[in-house]
Amino acid sequence: MNNSLKPTDLQTQTQFDTGSNVTSSTVLHRYLHLSLYHSSLTPGSQSLRPRMNKRLKPPSKPVLDEARFRHAVSQLAPRFTAEELCSVITLEQDPLVCLELFNWASQQPRFSHDVSTYHITIKKLGVAKLYQEMDEVVSKVLDVPHIGSEALFNTIIYLFTEDRKLTKAVNIYKHMRKSRNMECKPSIRTYNLLFSALLSRGRNSYVNHMYMETTRCLFKQMVNDGVEPDIFSMNFMIKGYVLSLHVNDALRIFHQMGVVYKCLPNSYSFDHLIHGLCAQGRTQNAMVLFNDMKKRGFVPSSKSYNSLVNSLALGGEVDEAINLLWEMSKCQRSADFITYQTLLDEICRHQTVGDAKLLLEELLEKELVDNHTCGKLLHRIKENQRK
Repeated sequence: MNNSLKPTDLQTQTQFDTGSNVTSSTVLHRYLHLSLYHSSLTPGSQSLRPRMNKRLKPPSKPVLDEARFRHAVSQLAPRFTAEELCSVITLEQDPLVCLELFNWASQQPRFSHDVSTYHITIKKLGVAKLYQEMDEVVSKVLDVPHIGSEALFNTIIYLFTEDRKLTKAVNIYKHMRKSRNMECKPSIRTYNLLFSALLSRGRNSYVNHMYMETTRCLFKQMVNDGVEPDIFSMNFMIKGYVLSLHVNDALRIFHQMGVVYKCLPNSYSFDHLIHGLCAQGRTQNAMVLFNDMKKRGFVPSSKSYNSLVNSLALGGEVDEAINLLWEMSKCQRSADFITYQTLLDEICRHQTVGDAKLLLEELLEKELVDNHTCGKLLHRIKENQRK
């Protein structure tokens, strides 16, 4: 069995990264062209050109504080160890000084960096969002076969995903799998970092569908390598399938949790599924899970309640939706404006405008809506009355 990620998966990621940059660059070029053309016609817009030029200028590169660097060097003994260097870098607040210390130490005779000095330097640069400088240090780590640890590589993966460099993060993961050092092998933490990054990429169901295939392959690879999934990885899979509109696959994973993976679902597992089922109009299936969730002692989230109230109302089950709204209030869960609006619309449709107004009055009396929201909802009722 081939346990490697599909090339098409990574190619898809690269295409999305590249495509977004090209699009933004093209739009900015056109906007700048139109703005400058417009400024030649409109005297009042002459100040736009310097503002646009200022935005196009690259940010000034931070400058090393030489005095601070010399002071940091003075804290080290003539023949300092990697542990001592790590302590000085840890205490140093300026990331550029940290980088300079790291580079300076690399040139000292009889000194070699270890995992700790690489780790703290990369972390300092990544937290400061000096990703280019961080990338250079990461390259040095990868060039030394015997240097590395799971914690170090997990930090690198996390920082690359923060910089939206998903392909680089996946390359670090591949490096971990190929390493002969067992301390560098991917753990459940590694996989969860990648699952989280893949899920955060999607902005619509199509994009989520493309990334979900990569997530599915990664999950399969994890299981084949003997890494047991935990509740976080299981919920990432459920959420990913829901976002990509593969709710049946999400249900399959859900029902395998306790049987196959020895990992019982939590409230988030139910919440993702209830929301996904309601989005597809499968209200009765969602209600079964909702009742099962409460039997297990979980309190549904506001997202689950809102999804169900909306779905019941849109399905014509207005009374059930109202009862669930009151239950929601007792559980101290908040309904959003869309839920109130949908419910009142359907009451006007299936019952009377008067019934909708009575419910709105009751919501106001119980302080579930404020005066401003009440006014907007009342205007909506009056619009339904005129139809």
